[in-house]
Amino acid sequence: MNNLIILPIVIPLLMGIILIFFNKNIKIQKWLSAIASLASVIVAVIIVQTVHTNGIQTLEIGNWVPPYGIVLVADMYASLLVLTTAIIGFTSLLFAFSSTTAEREKFYFYPGVQFLLLGVTGAFLTGDIFNLFVFFEVMLMSSYMLIVLGSSKNQLRESIKYILVNVISSALFVIAVAYLYALTGTLNMADLSVRIAEMGQSGLLTVIAILFLVIFGLKGAIFPLYFWLPGSYQAPPAVVTALFGALLTKVGVYSITRVFTLIFYHEPTFTHEILAWLSALTIIFGVIGAIAYWDIKKIVIYNIITAVGVILFGVAANTPNAIEGSVYYLVHDMIIKGALFFLVGAIVAITGTSNLRKFSGLIASHPLLGWMFFIAALALAGIPPLSGFVGKLKIVQGGFEAGEYTIAFVVLLSSLLVLYSVMKIFIHGFWGEPNKEAIAQTSPKGLLFPIAILLALSIAYGFGVEFLSPYISQAADTLLDPSIYIQAVLKE
Repeated sequence: MNNLIILPIVIPLLMGIILIFFNKNIKIQKWLSAIASLASVIVAVIIVQTVHTNGIQTLEIGNWVPPYGIVLVADMYASLLVLTTAIIGFTSLLFAFSSTTAEREKFYFYPGVQFLLLGVTGAFLTGDIFNLFVFFEVMLMSSYMLIVLGSSKNQLRESIKYILVNVISSALFVIAVAYLYALTGTLNMADLSVRIAEMGQSGLLTVIAILFLVIFGLKGAIFPLYFWLPGSYQAPPAVVTALFGALLTKVGVYSITRVFTLIFYHEPTFTHEILAWLSALTIIFGVIGAIAYWDIKKIVIYNIITAVGVILFGVAANTPNAIEGSVYYLVHDMIIKGALFFLVGAIVAITGTSNLRKFSGLIASHPLLGWMFFIAALALAGIPPLSGFVGKLKIVQGGFEAGEYTIAFVVLLSSLLVLYSVMKIFIHGFWGEPNKEAIAQTSPKGLLFPIAILLALSIAYGFGVEFLSPYISQAADTLLDPSIYIQAVLKE
């Protein structure tokens, strides 16, 4: 059964290679992509259930015993994220079938998506910090291709900034890994945890921890390192922005969570306190951006930044409720951000613009789209009983338990402002007199199905808390107690 955990990596790898040979036949590419992504969802469901039943699953590549060889580790935290990634990948492909132009499709769009999913999934499953870097690079190289596909002036301008930022962060990543190896003599994450616990987290190791926070903060877009994100994520088409918003920043969030709960958890009064205040500033500046803009794409993009701050505050508070809330909220945010970017893509397809001042009254001609957006807006803001409520409640509760009353209040206040930012789209874009000049001749029918899938999952996620609770608690337990992860990997 352990061999199953390599399949979420192997499936997109092989499919990405196969699709390259069918670059002239878009129809075959679509069918193969959909089949591969659906297979990934099924495999991910089996992995989640296996981990829930039998505990953490590990696979030693080439039968090299850790810490000497490469190991894949599927704990519940990674498994839930792999499943969510597979779902986002599948729905993104369904959305792309109705929204992506033939010009983009013929330039290896579908192989690019598969390789992106490969990098994201590999980053979640690897048990080695150097291989985390490798999967980051696979993910980033795919994203470089997807962000420029179409070659519009705005895409090319923003891609230069995006690539430059990520090249710098990748160089820093290699340097940090080299310093860490020089001090500890290992790169296996479980072994790193053991050795740092034995030798003590010295001042130099704490500096390396902060360097990793900067690296993953650049990739996860925390304050003040989010400056590249709004422009870069606005440039590509909606389906690419959905993949980026739902997945790429979350790999940075996952990496911070993994590193600061497994490896660098010995000086929380320094490292975790810095993370807590950076999270608070990330929430504040994300909310300011969301309420300031009238571009619907920008509003949702700035809400990515806000959510990153909320999730990482749960990690920084480091109490059982806060960590559990962080896991709840991370999965919720991946699903609902995918749905919101699809909704924005559908609105732009109908109106021909993303400027909220240039259209109104959409609910008259597209009532289903309007009410779908309304539900997504409530879920994003954490209105009960939808999916965002439980996670945010637990994060706030954990913040109070940790004595971080000010930041917990910031999280609470952000919910109101997030709701205001997305309801502004609903009120100005869907109510009022229809602006016929802004309505394009595009039917959103094919775009609504993937949105409906994600919204149904979000609603089920909110109402099914009792069913999901054992899975989320199992993920939180591993993050709170590093010995569970260490024993599973090193067999100690």
